Amino acid sequence: MPSSQFNSRKLFLITLSIFIFLLPNLVLSQHACENNSKEDEDENKFASSSEAAKYKLIAIASTFAASTVGISLPILAKNWSYLKPESDLFFIVKAFAAGVILATGFLHVLPDAFEALENNPCIAEKKPWGNKFPFPGLIAMVAATVTLIMEALVVGYHKRCELTKARPLRDENDAEELGSHIFESSDNLRHTLVSQILELGIVVHSAIIGISLGASKSPNTIKPLVAALSFHQCFEGMGLGGCIAQAKFKCQTIVVMVLLFCLTIPMGIGIGVGISNAYNGNSQTAIIVEGVLLSASAGILIFMALVDLLATDFIFSSKMLTSLRLQLGATSALLMGLICMSILVQWGE
Repeated sequence: MPSSQFNSRKLFLITLSIFIFLLPNLVLSQHACENNSKEDEDENKFASSSEAAKYKLIAIASTFAASTVGISLPILAKNWSYLKPESDLFFIVKAFAAGVILATGFLHVLPDAFEALENNPCIAEKKPWGNKFPFPGLIAMVAATVTLIMEALVVGYHKRCELTKARPLRDENDAEELGSHIFESSDNLRHTLVSQILELGIVVHSAIIGISLGASKSPNTIKPLVAALSFHQCFEGMGLGGCIAQAKFKCQTIVVMVLLFCLTIPMGIGIGVGISNAYNGNSQTAIIVEGVLLSASAGILIFMALVDLLATDFIFSSKMLTSLRLQLGATSALLMGLICMSILVQWGE
């Protein structure tokens, strides 16, 4: 395995560990907003409600099952001839999943970030967040730009290393073989980076959702989210699973990435339950950290969906460009993914 692949995976796991261990500490800030909303008062009435605990257990089981089904299908299906990465059906499924991820970034994550950093009265007086500057958009833009730069630098470094190590060429056949090897290796590295960065963006968002849901004490808040989150995780898992299927990971790495995705919301709910007595959603620190992480996550998801998933297939794939039937099928699947996630926005409210 190229050292660049190993280093990128190690960086991914280290970054993810930081998020997992720091999130609970950050949301426990004691600098709370004094003007608690009516929703908070209503939630306090259910502090000892067994009904809320029941829905949390249902949410843990449901989101885990949906996540497992969604992410496993593309990975297992690559062994079936009609769902291999080069098949027409795989392109269509991948387009649907890309639409889900794109809509997640635009309609689910980014609006929550703006709600936290621009519209929340608890940080209205806290500089620089209260000056109406679109910080969520800025952070999302920076996250997308950093993702682009990182991908370009890693893939470029890998390609230069391959060229440096190349053996002397004896004839044209050797030159063609070398070029094919370098491009194939670069493509696999790009698929590796795409799957890891995409999972990072998804996991950050899922961890915040899980902790918030677990800390909630109102069944009226939790109940409508169970089904919406389950469908959300299933669709999102299909997109991530498709990326993992295209990368040539070892079995152990695939298992780790699958488990990480499937367990993020259940673990977040568990953490939220554990800190529910101390958790204050109106904490200034909690709101700012949540808004920043959501903004960065939105930028990553939008970039990955548009550039690494959609543009790669819709613009640069010769298979797609030479088949009108495949173009129409993939376009329809993309629109269906966008529509499904748009419906879930209304459903989850």
